[in-house]
Amino acid sequence: MRDAEAIYRTPLSAAGGLAVTGSGRQHARRAVTDRKLPSFAVVLVERGQGWLETAATGRMSLTGPALFWLFPNRVHSYAPDEGGWDERWALFEGSFTRDFVRLRIIAERHPVVALHHLDEVVRLFGKLHADLLDDTNLGQASAALMLHRIVVSAARQASGAADRRQERRDMADIVETLRRRAMQPLDLAAFAGEQGMSPATLRRRFTLETGLPPKAFQLRARMDHAKQLLATTDEKIETIAAMIGLDDPFYFSRVFHEREGCSPREFRARYPRV
Repeated sequence: MRDAEAIYRTPLSAAGGLAVTGSGRQHARRAVTDRKLPSFAVVLVERGQGWLETAATGRMSLTGPALFWLFPNRVHSYAPDEGGWDERWALFEGSFTRDFVRLRIIAERHPVVALHHLDEVVRLFGKLHADLLDDTNLGQASAALMLHRIVVSAARQASGAADRRQERRDMADIVETLRRRAMQPLDLAAFAGEQGMSPATLRRRFTLETGLPPKAFQLRARMDHAKQLLATTDEKIETIAAMIGLDDPFYFSRVFHEREGCSPREFRARYPRV
């Protein structure tokens, strides 16, 4: 990779969720020093080594294949060693980035991801770049999709998910067990003991798998079942509350309103049975 390429695009006004605003590749030899970007960026180092420095991490050594995330309005510096490195990069913005950060899919304190499956990520960067070259509404939408896939692929490789398939299958079984028992009272310590782990370990692994701790996951499952019952049956509100494991219908109505922005009766009126 010798010839530098760069594309910059103004995002569509309607593309508020996720938009790619730039993409490029080059054989880099120079340092980037004390720079701030107005948007997020991801830099893929295909081969070579060097360092990255941010306020959140200090200076870190970096060896390809790896990628790193840069956060908007944060000072950062990075540089390849004397031999340079082959890099691809993309700039992106939009409301979806808040979800990436909230779910810890990308993390400012852990910006570097060592890659075990480089070919997959290179392919996604290549498709993203081609989509931006297309310079159509469809091309920009497809570029955003490729960026989303890069985020997911990097997160999977960072968590070791690709190399721990059995562990993930075991965790999926635990999630499904709790889903089946969601209408029953949850004793987290007892449930963790059944799975052969401590409550803290169960909570951590469960949250990593689903994005929610066990009790929040249980409550979501209960509210989803309540919505199904409201929309498909004529059961009374207090009966539905009991059916999802909540004996106090007033508490059920309050929690339902906090989550859905309407009362159970209002929800039922929106989705009348056919």
